[in-house]
Amino acid sequence: MRHIAIIGSGPAGYYTAEAAQKHFGDDVRVDIFDKLPVPYGLIRTGVAPDHQSIKGVSRRYEKTALTENVRFVGNAAVGQDISIAQLQDMYDAVVLATGAPKDRDLGIAGEDLSNIFGSAAFVGWYNGHPQFADLNPDLSGQTAVVIGMGNVALDVARMLSKKGAEFDGSDIVGHALNALEGSNIDRIILLGRRGPHQIMMTPKELGELGRLDHAAPHIDKNDLPDEAEDAILEPGLRKSVAILREFAATPEHIRGEKRIAVEFAFFAQPKAIIGDGKVEAIEVEQTRLERGRAVGTGKVERLPADLVISCIGYRTAPIPGVPFDERAGRFANDEGRILPGLYCVGWARRGPSGTIGTNKPDGFAIVEKIVADLEDGTIGSGRKEGRQAFDAFAAENGLDVVTFRDWKKIEEAEAMAAREGSPREKFVDIEAMIRAVN
Repeated sequence: MRHIAIIGSGPAGYYTAEAAQKHFGDDVRVDIFDKLPVPYGLIRTGVAPDHQSIKGVSRRYEKTALTENVRFVGNAAVGQDISIAQLQDMYDAVVLATGAPKDRDLGIAGEDLSNIFGSAAFVGWYNGHPQFADLNPDLSGQTAVVIGMGNVALDVARMLSKKGAEFDGSDIVGHALNALEGSNIDRIILLGRRGPHQIMMTPKELGELGRLDHAAPHIDKNDLPDEAEDAILEPGLRKSVAILREFAATPEHIRGEKRIAVEFAFFAQPKAIIGDGKVEAIEVEQTRLERGRAVGTGKVERLPADLVISCIGYRTAPIPGVPFDERAGRFANDEGRILPGLYCVGWARRGPSGTIGTNKPDGFAIVEKIVADLEDGTIGSGRKEGRQAFDAFAAENGLDVVTFRDWKKIEEAEAMAAREGSPREKFVDIEAMIRAVN
């Protein structure tokens, strides 16, 4: 019997567990650890609450989780409740699938002012992540600046733009819904240091911005390159740029019918954030492209900003005892191998890139490496007890572990507490989750 511990219960973790099942069959036991009492990682707390079809992939993970040889171990913080070294003593292989939950810093003056948030924090706030439930952004001002030109920036702008019935069917948490309903924001500036041909926005998500009840996208036609240049783009980006052209061609009187303006500010590099304790403005330098890179022109302007949300990427959180690549913001690894018996997968391996589905081949590839290391004797030479050893450790140290059966109780309680039209009302603190179990 082989024993594998996976740290992180998001897509990368469950795809790795599925791959282990398919290779080893009944001859494996997989324990999936998570510091929260609830599974699914960014499916629960990262995917936009109005994208329920995407969240539906969790049903695939549940199918894996309900098998005899895979177990969810929630409410167990690796690096705090138990160390990596201790897990390595118990399991043949330990796989880090912790994702990239930390925001990258802007690295500019003034980013420590209040009412400035990274996207991990802001998205976690409206998605009910316990760590960010008390974020309490001030939405009383008029102008929000969203830094970034990817799908996360689109999600944030869309959430700031929606009202009332537009949230029907979503699982946005109550505290965020109430705050957004009372928001005074009527101008959202999407700030990007490069141009339309360099956006990371996919057509589906970009198209949603043009179908909002109370907001309209605004694009300066002069920021768009000649249409003939679109031919060199890969098909998905070409579709996205075509949508930008549609936005730019929308007559002003049509855009003016919507209360909220979502402005695309291309070729604008943040230089400093201005304010007295709280953000009041942001200074941006106009850029130009040189070989695809944004280069400053020296021309600086100041934009009003009552709220700033940075969507410029994420970093993996270091774990004591695990080599870390500070520059890349992920675990130091060689194609997923960190140390003998210690591996990483998903964003923890490659950084925050790709889609949810990208994690499936990643998970299967790391299991192939585990198999190869077992076969050549690099790992697995000593008899490991796996979950039996961990259960003894948990009992001895008083860990209040949450199982998948316990999670189903939490899920049921959230469904029962849902407002009309919503699939669930998430618990936003761990104690409430534990009470639901008990």
